[in-house]
Amino acid sequence: MSRRTTPLSEALYDYLLEVSLRESDVLRRLREETERLENSDLQISPEQGQFMHMLVGLMGARTALEIGTFTGYSALCVATALPEDGKLIACDIDEEWPSFGRRYWAEAGVAHKIEFRSGPAAKTLERLRAEGAEDSFDFVFIDADKKGLDEYYEHSLRLVRPGGLIAVDNTLWSGKVITPDIFDDATKAIRGFNAKVIDDTRVSLSLVPIGDGLTLLRRE
Repeated sequence: MSRRTTPLSEALYDYLLEVSLRESDVLRRLREETERLENSDLQISPEQGQFMHMLVGLMGARTALEIGTFTGYSALCVATALPEDGKLIACDIDEEWPSFGRRYWAEAGVAHKIEFRSGPAAKTLERLRAEGAEDSFDFVFIDADKKGLDEYYEHSLRLVRPGGLIAVDNTLWSGKVITPDIFDDATKAIRGFNAKVIDDTRVSLSLVPIGDGLTLLRRE
């Protein structure tokens, strides 16, 4: 028993992965290819991917939305948890990075579940609402540019069904959220989001200290 979350040293983190991570060969190879990229820090951690996979499975989710796809690792984690006729709409600014994932999505046999939409996320979300997709998604994952976070959240609240789940990545922001002399736009956006949702009666929430902080919000 402990009154607070146990800090993870490098050795303890390695042990966590050793005794809990069940990562398929396809996921591992996509993750390792992504890790060789200059901007590999945009990738979620494998234990977070596994956690999200479990959440989607526990919910019995059939429809999911991802805002910010990068190379497609998180999309693969979510899509493999959906049923055969499930659907994930994955959004990113263009095809450059998601093209990595397409090969692995096909190899894993889930490409038919994933519909990729390119372009600015806010425009994509506006189009989804115009298409009648409000209240239709079981699960939404937000992991895009932080300056747009509040706008993505507001759209997501209308796209997710009552009782559905929104997961927001990077809400601990490597500790920068509590560093007083950091005032860049991304950090300010995350601070503002965290301050907003604690009092948002439209959702129940839990900030899980996994990866870089994952805030889970259940629409009431």
